[in-house]
Amino acid sequence: MRGAVKGRQFDRLGWLKVGGVPIFKTSTPEPSADGIQWSVERDVTAYASLLRSPQDVQMYLGNTVDSTYTGVLDVTVDLTFYGTSAVWPKATTAERVQPLADEVGGAGDTHGTLTVAPNTERLVADVYATGSGGGCEEFWYTAAPTTSDDPDYWCRTADGPWRELQVYVDGRLAGIATPYPHIYTGGWSNPYLWYVLPAPRAFDITPVQLDLTPFVGTMTDGRAHRVSIKVRGADGGGWDVPAAFRSWQDEGSTRVTGSVRTVEESAPSVTNTVGRDGTYFTADLDGSHSLTTSGQVHTSRGTVTTTVVRSVGERTHHFWSDGETTDGQSTSMSDQGFVRTAVGPGVPTFQRFRYGYRLDGRIDIDDAGDLTTKISLADTGSDESKQGPSRGAWHTWDHRYAGEATWSTTVPRDQRRATGTSSHDFTDRSANGCWHGVIATRNGAVTQETGSTRC
Repeated sequence: MRGAVKGRQFDRLGWLKVGGVPIFKTSTPEPSADGIQWSVERDVTAYASLLRSPQDVQMYLGNTVDSTYTGVLDVTVDLTFYGTSAVWPKATTAERVQPLADEVGGAGDTHGTLTVAPNTERLVADVYATGSGGGCEEFWYTAAPTTSDDPDYWCRTADGPWRELQVYVDGRLAGIATPYPHIYTGGWSNPYLWYVLPAPRAFDITPVQLDLTPFVGTMTDGRAHRVSIKVRGADGGGWDVPAAFRSWQDEGSTRVTGSVRTVEESAPSVTNTVGRDGTYFTADLDGSHSLTTSGQVHTSRGTVTTTVVRSVGERTHHFWSDGETTDGQSTSMSDQGFVRTAVGPGVPTFQRFRYGYRLDGRIDIDDAGDLTTKISLADTGSDESKQGPSRGAWHTWDHRYAGEATWSTTVPRDQRRATGTSSHDFTDRSANGCWHGVIATRNGAVTQETGSTRC
């Protein structure tokens, strides 16, 4: 996707759907008067089955153009197809990809129906979850609990900053996950942080994956089954949660049967502690929740038992002054677990994952009206598969952003004297090799851009 915009405009959210299925979600830069251009690349191989026949294509990019907001977005999207060879074999992907049917709701509580093929043996949901709309839920990770000592704080919700993505199948909790704390290019009161170097995932909003396979055995009867997607902790909406459902079929049978064996969850623990620390109001969150689901399907290869274990957690220390001339926080989020699959008494396969998100930031407005934002972000994780002692595919990543920017709040836009620095240090490793890159900027210019396969 390539885009261009100039003038004055907010950051905007958009999505691309093929055959009604979301395959890409993005946000946009906030431009200068001279304009800005950007591009995004995304691997959509996981949705290859959609591209084998003609499909309707929709792209949505919400925008407002008037005498104040003058930026008109010019966007082009294309698909590149690659051939296969002995060196680059065909990718193994889901045989079927579909959206929810009869979808209604939104704002963090969406439901619809899903009808899977009778011989389906695996099911995964890709949920493109984003808080949006410029209100409290766009910056949900900065929310204070309604019990805080400052009744005038701009964003207060019952659970403070606790948000948990949940998927239900026929009314039963089937999956949980931590949503990613996206920061768009107008975020943290300082678009000057993001003019050249956006926050991680701002332009390529990666879907949250939830393995729903333990419930497949109850869904292969040819009927439409109710699926609900909720964001726990969201008060009054403000979330967009489109989802793609990928499924794999047992080619050796026309119908598989099965059952859900286990649905066990810990009691959700969300503790908000509020108070005062000298001149600051404070709010501390300690939250956790875990879920285990297990189910069986009887296939042509034998009985397949799938167990999914997942736990999510968050800790936040938040402080702010009266009038919010200072507002800062330190937040860490975790999302980890495994999927265990076994055919009969055979050696099980484990797919382990561990995701961690870290956000440390502070906004200060001094007596002269200068606003300074300092922020650091970390997006780390690992995925690996293992069967017995044999290690399969694996991938680890460590992406870190740091930035500081200042601008004057007391003068017109063209006189704000904005200054800032930022850097993004990213490392990716897998069985195929590694990549380490650094991009750094100062006052709107790139000062470093390096990359190496030496990690």
